[in-house]
Amino acid sequence: MSKIAVLGAGESGLGAALLAHKQGMQVFVSDGGAIHPDRKTMLSSAGIEFEENGHTESRLINVDTLIKSPGIPYSQAVVAKAIANGVEVIDELEFASRYSSGKVIAISGTNGKTTTTLLTYHLLRKAGIDVGLAGNIGQSWAGQLVDGDHDWWVLEVSSFQIDGFISLKPDVAILTNITPDHLDRYEYKMEKYIESKLGLIKNMTANDHFVYFAEDKYTLQGLSNASSVNPARYPVALNTKEAYAGVETEGHLEWRVDQRQFSVAQSQIALKGKHNMLNALCAGMAALIAGVDQKSLAHGLETFVNAPHRMEAAGEVSGVRFVNDSKGTNVDATAYALAAYKEPLIWIAGGVDKGNDYAVLMQDIKDHVKMLICLGKDNAKLLKAFDGEIPLIKETQSVAEAVSWGLEYGKAGDVVLLSPACASFDLFKNYEDRGDQFKKAVKNLEA
Repeated sequence: MSKIAVLGAGESGLGAALLAHKQGMQVFVSDGGAIHPDRKTMLSSAGIEFEENGHTESRLINVDTLIKSPGIPYSQAVVAKAIANGVEVIDELEFASRYSSGKVIAISGTNGKTTTTLLTYHLLRKAGIDVGLAGNIGQSWAGQLVDGDHDWWVLEVSSFQIDGFISLKPDVAILTNITPDHLDRYEYKMEKYIESKLGLIKNMTANDHFVYFAEDKYTLQGLSNASSVNPARYPVALNTKEAYAGVETEGHLEWRVDQRQFSVAQSQIALKGKHNMLNALCAGMAALIAGVDQKSLAHGLETFVNAPHRMEAAGEVSGVRFVNDSKGTNVDATAYALAAYKEPLIWIAGGVDKGNDYAVLMQDIKDHVKMLICLGKDNAKLLKAFDGEIPLIKETQSVAEAVSWGLEYGKAGDVVLLSPACASFDLFKNYEDRGDQFKKAVKNLEA
């Protein structure tokens, strides 16, 4: 009987433990913190041993396989000792892939991967394809495999999860873009982060398919440095008329797959904004490769509803529209959001700065943003960057006050955009909490 230890009892750890148990393995789960009561109940019901608030090292380094949470680096003390002891150390996605016969569409990118993942899943499901959704979103892949497999799986994968790929091979891979992020995990070296993202395709063959943004400089840099790139390439682009596999043309998105051509009018697509056209190009390409037809593609693009906190309509008061883009936690995501609106903008930004270079936003705010509301404990960097560039700048630590100022200084036809370009942890639990409080404050104005 194989001995398995699972390090971390979050969503991925719980799923891995339950799948390993189903496969007849001897399983032990260890978490350095407290395990949620519901998860303890599920582990106990399955007869799986566990510990919390600490690790018994001997039980983690004397096993056949250690399955760790993707957030735990390989340099962590127990993980390093397990590796030195000859233990196979893998992540949940790698483990789950060994027990699925379904084809995999794996989606990564610094920005846009969640929207692209959800849209790809929606397009396949609307077309009647047997498809599951997992990875860095929703229920763990391993946990779902306890109950059954699907013909296709759409997986959102972070760079941390890609680092855990050993034999996992996507049939279709999508890389939306690469911009600086999580560099603390990669020795603050951009080239290491690029290498991690391109690890998405390292196991793929000539029979597989790679969809990527042909106008992203870091993706192109990574591809030029790769020793070999085996899958068939499907580049997509927004600002060129070159014969790429997917392009945005005047009023339409167009795809070319296996000598077939497809086109959908942008007016039919539920998503709006330049960056969302890139997401739609990527998702549409994957769907067409998977066998979705023209009619189903158009219907799926028209009926899609995005996840919360991503350029989400939050309400309208006296003709002033409020938009919740709380998921815009870096400058590149915020640049996309700013560029998506032609109306005069009141921009709410701020939080925990992630080493931002605000210079990249200057072309998007010039003669466009009429007011900046800094929502954070330390706004010095924002104030320095935009002083003299934006006509009016105010500071607050209250989301309700920020929203009320948006209405006070806004006029009918203006948009108040929450797109912070920063992490949320100075004033909020997470970006969801920030977005929820923003939406609540708008609702209070409407009342």
